[in-house]
Amino acid sequence: MKQMLAVSLLCLALASAGCNRVQSNPASATVDANKYYAVLLSNGLVYFGKLEGLGSAYPVLHDVYYVQSTTNPETKAVSNVLVKRGKEWHSPDRMILNEKAILFVEPVGSDSKVSQLIAESKH
Repeated sequence: MKQMLAVSLLCLALASAGCNRVQSNPASATVDANKYYAVLLSNGLVYFGKLEGLGSAYPVLHDVYYVQSTTNPETKAVSNVLVKRGKEWHSPDRMILNEKAILFVEPVGSDSKVSQLIAESKH
């Protein structure tokens, strides 16, 4: 009985200590303004762009791209195309995001397919 109580108290202490460590300050995250980042939103959409103001209530994504998937109805093959935002009817030049909608942010690797396609689109 005493062992169960000791184990329970130890688990409770570890869990509460872990909760304090899990919380982090996104304002302390450093973002290179010259690099591209993948931003996953809570609606499941992923955007790629240059991120500004990470940690603020409304970070901004510039030079924005997204992946558009199409399915061939005959073969059912899916093809993905990287599309630059700004060609829509309202011609957006940036995306102002609600920080609460951001699930995670990752840097786009310089040797990744996304990075290659962005470089190709600039030529």
